[in-house]
Amino acid sequence: MVMELDVQGMNVSSLKEAAIHISSRIQPHGVLMVLEEPELKILQVSNNTWNVFGIAPENILQKKLEELLDPFQMERIKAGILEGNLDYINPTKVWVRRKGDDYVVFDAVFHRNPEGILILELEPAISQENIPFLSFYHLARASINQLEKTTNLHDFCQIIVQEVRNVTGFDRVMLYKFDDDGHGSVIAEEKLDSMEPYLGLHYPESDIPKPARKLFASNFIRLIPDAYSEPVQIIPVENPSSQRPIDLTNSILRSAAACHLEYLHNMGVGASLTISLIKDGKLWGLIACHHQSPKYVSYELRKACEFLGRVIFTEISAREETEDYDYRMNLAYIQSVLMEYMSQEENFIDGLIKHQPNLLDLTSAQGAAVCFGDNCTVIGETPNEEDLSFLIQWLKNNVQEEVFYTDSLPQIYPDAEKFKNVASGLLAIPISKRNYVLWFRPEVIQTVNWGGNPNEAFEVNQSEGNLRLVPRKSFELWKETVRLTSLPWQFAEIKAALELRKAIINIVLRQADELAQLAQDLERSNAELKKFAYVASHDLQEPLNQVANYVQLLEMRYEEELDEDAKEFINFAVEGVSLMQTLIDDVLAYSKVDMQAIAFGLTEVETPLNRALSNLRGRIHETGAIITHDPLPTVMADSTQLMQLFQNLIANAIKFRSKKLPQIHIGAERLEDEWLFSVRDNGIGIDPRFSDRIFVIFQRLHTREEYPGTGMGLAICKKIIECHRGRIWVESQLGAGASFYFTIPVGGRERERRNGRKTQNNLFGRG
Repeated sequence: MVMELDVQGMNVSSLKEAAIHISSRIQPHGVLMVLEEPELKILQVSNNTWNVFGIAPENILQKKLEELLDPFQMERIKAGILEGNLDYINPTKVWVRRKGDDYVVFDAVFHRNPEGILILELEPAISQENIPFLSFYHLARASINQLEKTTNLHDFCQIIVQEVRNVTGFDRVMLYKFDDDGHGSVIAEEKLDSMEPYLGLHYPESDIPKPARKLFASNFIRLIPDAYSEPVQIIPVENPSSQRPIDLTNSILRSAAACHLEYLHNMGVGASLTISLIKDGKLWGLIACHHQSPKYVSYELRKACEFLGRVIFTEISAREETEDYDYRMNLAYIQSVLMEYMSQEENFIDGLIKHQPNLLDLTSAQGAAVCFGDNCTVIGETPNEEDLSFLIQWLKNNVQEEVFYTDSLPQIYPDAEKFKNVASGLLAIPISKRNYVLWFRPEVIQTVNWGGNPNEAFEVNQSEGNLRLVPRKSFELWKETVRLTSLPWQFAEIKAALELRKAIINIVLRQADELAQLAQDLERSNAELKKFAYVASHDLQEPLNQVANYVQLLEMRYEEELDEDAKEFINFAVEGVSLMQTLIDDVLAYSKVDMQAIAFGLTEVETPLNRALSNLRGRIHETGAIITHDPLPTVMADSTQLMQLFQNLIANAIKFRSKKLPQIHIGAERLEDEWLFSVRDNGIGIDPRFSDRIFVIFQRLHTREEYPGTGMGLAICKKIIECHRGRIWVESQLGAGASFYFTIPVGGRERERRNGRKTQNNLFGRG
C-alpha cells in the first residue's frame, strides 16, 4: 500500500532496512529550518526559500529567527519553547515578509527530533483562521454518530473509510490491517466507482518494510501532497553541530523515498495521506488515502483526521475486545473446570482427558497429547507415538520459551510434513525439560488473494555502481494456494494454555511434596516394621524352644503312661512348633531383604547358583531331579540374595513336581538393557488365574498336607528382584510345568562399555 525506502550504495541484504529517517531532503511545498538554542539561530534551511518567500537561503543561514519574524510573533514562540510544551504553540500562524510589502502566511510547527534538536517547519496556510472548535467538534461528532449505528466490526470499518473520505475528499480511502507475520490486507475500502478495487487483497511485508512501519508508529499522520514533485535539498547537508545529516523522524515535510514515490506512480497515485492506527504501542494498521492528482490538505484538517483516527481506533479496539470477550470467557470457564478435574483425580492427566470439557476445548484443537517421562496420553487426532517422541526431542533442543506456537510446523520442522493432516499447527507448553502438553491443528488449504505477485514485490537494479530497489508495476489480483498451514492460534488460546501450565506445575509440585512426605512416612514405617519383625522373631524363638523341649521331655518321661491319643497330640504340638519356627525363620529372611542391605558387586551368576544347589543337594538326591543351565553371565548384584532366589525357585520346582522325573533348566538371555533369567520345570503347573497371587506374602494354592510350606518363598523372591530393580513373573498352565522369569538390569559400567561400542560402530557405519 505504501513503501518508504531509500537506498544508495548498499548491499542487497540491507536494502530493506535503509535508514529512511536520516534524510537531507524535504517536500517542496514547505520550508524546514534547523534551529540552535537558545538564540534560535538558523543552522540549516531547505533550499527553496527564494521560491516560497523571496529570500535566498544563504541570506537566512546563521541568522536568528527573530530577524525573519516580527517581535510579536516571537514572544509567543519563545514562551512556548521555554515552557517545554511545544503543543502549546503548534500550530502558530506566522507572517513572513516577501520582497516588497506583502506578507506570506504560514502554519508554523515546532518539534524536536530524537537527538533533541529543535526543528521548525513552515507550510502555506490555506485559511487565515484556525478551524473553530465547534466546527471541529461537529466534524468528529458526525463521524462518531455514524459509527454508533452499527455493532458489526466489518460494517464499522466500512463506515470509517466512508467518513474519512467525506472529510478529506480523497478518491480512495482504505483501512489496512497488519497480520502477525508483517503482511497486511485491505479490510475496508471507499473509492470512486471507476477505480480498481483493492478490498480483500493482501500485500507483502516488503510493501511497508520495518523502517517505514517504525516511522508510521512515530507519526500519526503523513501527507504527500504531490507524488511527482521534486524534493528540495537541506543546506548544508550535515548539521554543523553533529557533523551528520539531520534525523527527520518526526518531520511532516520529510521527502518520500524514491522507491516509495515510484510505488505510488505505479499505482496511479498523485497524492497520499496516511493515518496511523496504534494499539498497545504497536502499529495495528493504517487508514490510507489516495488521490489520482496532487492534493494538499491543510494542517488543521490533518490534525482533525489524526484526532478522528485515534477516536475511531479506540472504538475499533473496544469492538475487537467485545467480539473476543465471549470466547475468552468460555475459555476461562473451561480452564477453571479443568483445574477442578485435575485436583479431583489421582492422576492429573486423567482430569485433562476423561471429562467434558477436556483439553481439546481449551484451544479449539483437533488433537492433544500430555507427554510425561516416556509416556504420552493422547486425545483426538495426533501424530503416532514414534513421531511424538521425535517431536518432543526437537522441542527440547530448540524451544526455551514458556509457550511455543506455530500455524506452519512443517516449515520449521520438516519431519512434520508427513503428519500435516493432523499437526500442521502446534501449540506447546513445557512443564519441565522432559514433559510437555501439546495441541495440534490439521492443515487447512487456503487461497490468498494478493495485490500483485508477492514473490515479485520488488526488484534490485544496479546502475552506476549503486543498488536500488524497484517496486513492482502490477497490482492486479494474484491468487496463491497456501499449504502446510493450520488455522492460526488466537491470543486468548495461547494465554489460556499459559494459565493451564501454571496450574499443572502447581499440581505437580504439590503431588511431589505429598509423595516425598509419603515416602518419608513409609520409610519410617518400614524401619519400624523391620525392627518389630526382627525383635519379635527373636523373642518368639525362646518360648517356642521351651514348648518343644518340655513337650518332648514329657513324652520321654511319661512314655509308659501315655496312650496312643496322647502320643498323637504330643506329635501335633511338636509339628506345630516346628512350623512356627519355620514361619519365624521365613519372616526374618523376608525382613532382611532390603535394598539398603544389598552388597552390590560384579557377581558371576554361576557361583550363587552352585551354592543354592549345594544347599538343596539332599532334596535333589532324594527326588532324582535333573538340573541344567545355560552359560551364565556376570551381573551387578548381591551374591547372597541371588543364592536365596535360586534356592527358593529350584526348591519350589522340586516340591511341586509331577509323577515324572523332575527336570529343571536355568536359562539366561541378553536383552537391550537387562538380563532375562528363567527357571523352567515339568511339574504340576499353575492356573494362570493365580499367576500374580503366588507372589503375595503367606499366599498358598495348596494345603500344607499336600505340599508343606509357609507361602513365603516366592514373596521373598519378588522382594529380592525388586531390590535389584528388576521384574519377576510366571508363565504356566495346569499340568504343563511352570516357567519363572526374572530380570536384572545391566550394570552401569557394562552399559557404558556397550554404549561405547555402539557409538563406535555408528561412527564406522556398522550401527
